[in-house]
Amino acid sequence: MAKLIFQIINIIFIILYVYPGSILGFIINKDFSKQPQITSDFMLISSNHVYAFIVLSLTGILSYFNVQKVIIFYLFFISIILELFHLLIPNRSFQFSDLFGNIIGVLISLLILIIINFWRKK
Repeated sequence: MAKLIFQIINIIFIILYVYPGSILGFIINKDFSKQPQITSDFMLISSNHVYAFIVLSLTGILSYFNVQKVIIFYLFFISIILELFHLLIPNRSFQFSDLFGNIIGVLISLLILIIINFWRKK
């Protein structure tokens, strides 16, 4: 069941990332060009991307716990590739703040996993 949830979230992420406009912006603001902002950005890091990739990464790591190296590689790969696609997709733009947010979200999830594993060993 957890793997199915991760796969659904992953597909939703891919759709939201490759669509030439903001689907969430249209749903919330009735404007494809305006992205909703959960919180203000963390200096040069997109907060929305951090939160999104924490959700995706934690779900993936917990779903595929027995193949952690593979899922961690996949999460870093998808966090970079999805942002690079914005160079090719009309009405989307590549931004380093988004890329950093994606990667930081994966790293925070790994840190959470390390802390959980440390507490389990005690």
